[in-house]
Amino acid sequence: MEKFLYGSGYLTCSTALAIAAGRVRGEISDSVKATIERSAEYVRHIVEKRQVVYGVNTGFGPLCTTLIDADQTQLLQENILKSHAVGMGEPIANDLAKLMLILKVHALAKGFSGVQYTTVERIIWHIEQDIIPVVPKQGSVGASGDLAPLSHLFLPLIGSGKVRVKGVVHPTAVVLEAHGLRPLQLGAKEGLALINGTQFMAAHGVKAVIELYRVLQNADIIAALMIEGLNGSIKPFFPELHQLRAHAGNRFVASNIYALLNGSAILDSHKDCSRVQDPYSLRCIPQVHGASRNAWLHLKETMEVEINSVTDNPVIINDELTISGGSFHGQSIALPMDYATLATSEIGNISDRRVYLSLEGQTNGVPKLLMQSTGLNSGFMILQYSTAAIASENKGLCFPASADSIPTSLGQEDHVSMGSISGRKLLQVIDNVDKILSIELLCAAQAKDYHHPLQSTDALEAIHHRIRQSIPHIEQDQPMEALLTDAEMLIKSGELIYLRQQFNPQLPVADQLAAAFETY
Repeated sequence: MEKFLYGSGYLTCSTALAIAAGRVRGEISDSVKATIERSAEYVRHIVEKRQVVYGVNTGFGPLCTTLIDADQTQLLQENILKSHAVGMGEPIANDLAKLMLILKVHALAKGFSGVQYTTVERIIWHIEQDIIPVVPKQGSVGASGDLAPLSHLFLPLIGSGKVRVKGVVHPTAVVLEAHGLRPLQLGAKEGLALINGTQFMAAHGVKAVIELYRVLQNADIIAALMIEGLNGSIKPFFPELHQLRAHAGNRFVASNIYALLNGSAILDSHKDCSRVQDPYSLRCIPQVHGASRNAWLHLKETMEVEINSVTDNPVIINDELTISGGSFHGQSIALPMDYATLATSEIGNISDRRVYLSLEGQTNGVPKLLMQSTGLNSGFMILQYSTAAIASENKGLCFPASADSIPTSLGQEDHVSMGSISGRKLLQVIDNVDKILSIELLCAAQAKDYHHPLQSTDALEAIHHRIRQSIPHIEQDQPMEALLTDAEMLIKSGELIYLRQQFNPQLPVADQLAAAFETY
């Protein structure tokens, strides 16, 4: 199995998810172990010398001027976990909680947090045994880090809280006893190091990077099918056009669509038709999808800086220098996640417009409402009601969470990022857009059927064939729920992306965006 070295390796979003999925094993090297132990030793020296350092021998937040006796430091660290575990709402998904553990191990292993190696070792045990803490989804304001969710995440270290084992929730104490383990005794600074940081926000951002990449790939494929089904023009995707307005995302999408459509007999059969220009939802795909690609790249780059950073407070440089700063503040990732939410929603907006366009009956050979016999049959008309409803829901979710700030901690934390809400909304909008694209998939495949026996490109023929293996052509009204579920499962599986890569493995665009995509 491939290995990743916590603390010294460069963690990518895809590697973090691979560790969570068990495809990559995260390990601590001897040199990183020594670094962690040296940082813990610095903290012990600080306590022995009675230096006043926030969170080591003082209270927290507005109690930062309250000094704590050396013999009470352990109780102080346990109390911060207990007092800050005030999250509410449904638990986050198990994979997100596991990602939080992975991201926290990597940050602690940098050796600037003052935690004991035994603490890092126990967190890794939870990851490897797939014994994952239960973390409520609400309660973080995104600065001073994700205090509430991280407190729930690490209550199990002191034998408290709940964990999920093979889908079943158990009290932590019961699970530890079953494995012959005792709760940890936290040292000075450890509780604060565990609950300070951006790992809740970052876990959502990491998952969003991968999920949004999949959405964008599927959106291009389905749009190409729709262009063919509606006899659109290939000219708006010519490289000569996009060299004149060379945004990386635009160029990438144009190249992607061009590679899928070039040589299509369906499009060639209409090259001399009287229609001069296609509607924007077809003609402007590079501009709209491309802008969302650019947003994705910004999110990816930002998240990968974040998950390779130290985000707790204070930072222990050595036993003479500790710095109380603001690296836990989530603004750096809250803004890009809000931007990515808008970018994702726009993919759903333009997809809904293509669904509507496919129902109008303005394409030769393609019937109105995508059925030959309508009147008695409503055809595909009501599918667009669903895309309209979901697209509208997304617009409401696009209000940026990071535009808000409510002071906390008696004014000590007087500006917060609300980045946890940004991350949660982003994943919700991604899931919603999957549903919109599922409906466009049905409509595009149905429209394409009416051009038989004309053939498209090998890639689109293979993709259409795969769709028809799960979803039949329809000429009479029937309940659509099962078909929509099948379409959504097909989109989320990544099968269509895999098929497209078999036929067009190399895109003729060598720019930053294309290079970034090679890692996925």
